[in-house]
Amino acid sequence: MHTADRVTLARLPSGVPVETTVHRYGGGEPTVYVQAAQHGREINGTECCRRLHDWLTDPAANGSDAADRDGPLADHLDGTLIVVPVADPLTFDRVSYTTPEPVDSANPNLNRCWPGDSDGTLHQRVAATLWEYAGDADAIVDLHTGSPEMLTHTVYLRGDDDSRRLAEAFGTDILLAEAAGDDADTEWHERNFGGKLRVAATREGIPSITPELGSNKQLDHAAIQTGLDGLFGVCRQLGLLDGDPDPWDGVRARNHLGRVRAADSGLFVPADGVELGGEVASGDTFGTVYDPATYEPRQTVTADRAGILYSVAREATVTAGQTLVGIAERLDE
Repeated sequence: MHTADRVTLARLPSGVPVETTVHRYGGGEPTVYVQAAQHGREINGTECCRRLHDWLTDPAANGSDAADRDGPLADHLDGTLIVVPVADPLTFDRVSYTTPEPVDSANPNLNRCWPGDSDGTLHQRVAATLWEYAGDADAIVDLHTGSPEMLTHTVYLRGDDDSRRLAEAFGTDILLAEAAGDDADTEWHERNFGGKLRVAATREGIPSITPELGSNKQLDHAAIQTGLDGLFGVCRQLGLLDGDPDPWDGVRARNHLGRVRAADSGLFVPADGVELGGEVASGDTFGTVYDPATYEPRQTVTADRAGILYSVAREATVTAGQTLVGIAERLDE
């Protein structure tokens, strides 16, 4: 079974509704909630949802055994899959990360508003409406994409074993465990990360993960396929599909640690041979920040710890404090 309902998330000052489509597949328990495009420039998850829809509703569109079944695979799910391919139309229409100030000056980032407030600002109302679906789920997958030149990975709340197992079922090579609350650094609190969907849901006892599928603004087909395979793995883990997820044999690392920042503004020229996914040793050099006018070197960019290189700034004009490289520091747990 498949249904698609247009849902009003909030209303603009003119009275024009902010709407999205909520897809529902199968029926019964358990329920998995999937959404994409909380940030409007992060479109790989939205395309991943479309391909999942084809796979579930059109037996001829995939190479599975669905063609041998009586009807589309959506009719045979052992549970319910709820999918929202465009969670935030306010940013999607603007290909933006946040809304302009006139739209929601208090809460421009939807992913800081969960579980929302039906009497609050526009984004708080959007979150509250979507929480009516997500808050009753048994597991949540919140599809995002990273910045350009970021390795596909999955984030979960450190210390939550159910979320860790969900991340392993999703199957990306790197899992990043995010410390929260009293265990987190100052930045976590300053940027209101407690209002993320993943954090709010995990604290409510709902295992939740945030896959970061490739880079934003353009479709990354390899990352999209990773996301599609990951959703299959989650559905198998929860019992919606037959079989077990593939065994996971990747790297578990810390999140929001191991970032090398620009000590000064200028042009960042990466060193030759800097590649995502490579092993990093403390003291390794990644490039140089130059003064573009005087040609004076401002910073030699070096690693302060060992790990795996999972992001590199390729937009050369950088400002002081900007992240230049991200290093996934391995966890032993």
